[in-house]
Amino acid sequence: MQASRAVLCLFLLTQAGDGLFTYAAVRAYGVAAEGNVVLATWMTLVGPFPALIAAKLLAAAGGVLLYTRGVHRTLAILTLFYVLGAIGPWIMVFQTR
Repeated sequence: MQASRAVLCLFLLTQAGDGLFTYAAVRAYGVAAEGNVVLATWMTLVGPFPALIAAKLLAAAGGVLLYTRGVHRTLAILTLFYVLGAIGPWIMVFQTR
């Protein structure tokens, strides 16, 4: 597998993981657990599940667009950002629970 495809796969997995962790946190702590005000507002309006599905599909589409345009370094940086800035903190939240 090419490195760029591996990065795309990791990006998509991080999106799915972030969505699952966010959903679990919102179920446990309420919409206030979501730090993104826009996403929290949509969760309040349409519910957590549809809002997260839409947000993660949009993010995944953006990742695929970056991949098809050959912007692999940016995709790799975004993947690292999600691992450190989204997945990592959720793991810490659930580990201390």
